[in-house]
Amino acid sequence: NLHPALAEALKHDNITALYTHQAAAWEHALAGRHVLATAGTASGKSLCYNLPILDGLLRDPKARALYLFPTKALTQDQLAALERLLEAIEAAPPVAIYDGDTPARHRPAMRANARLLLTNPDMLHLGILPHHTDWASFFSNLRYIVLDEAHVYRGVFGSHVANVLRRLRRISGFYGRTIQFFLSSATLA
Repeated sequence: NLHPALAEALKHDNITALYTHQAAAWEHALAGRHVLATAGTASGKSLCYNLPILDGLLRDPKARALYLFPTKALTQDQLAALERLLEAIEAAPPVAIYDGDTPARHRPAMRANARLLLTNPDMLHLGILPHHTDWASFFSNLRYIVLDEAHVYRGVFGSHVANVLRRLRRISGFYGRTIQFFLSSATLA
């Protein structure tokens, strides 16, 4: 029941079957549950959230997704993986990185057009949530949030991120949205 364009993109990437944890994540996501995927490094955790989210974005042309990564390097790596998967999809949803390095002149277009936005908790806290009225179209259609490397968010940093996520949920509620969360981690520690 995967969107046909996404199924073809997977075949193009030589993926013909899902691992057990990916299939379980898919089933939970389709049931509307929040998903936490915990598996070893390089085990395909990204597909646990990319498949249901890309499927949703392809089926609903207004839907938006927000991916949060703890580091810029990881954000760049995930963008490359997403672009590789999306290159085989005609009319793929626009993807953008919105962080401190994003030129100010590019930001309005990203706010208006990005359907899948990759950023970090600090940029969400400082550059997006305080200006949510500028992001009204994005927040009005936000359906999915990914928190990658969830094990990193502990201690003082974890408390900060928890409060940022509370603000994000409150603002999403202001725009009438209920969000589905996807978390991934390579460790339970």
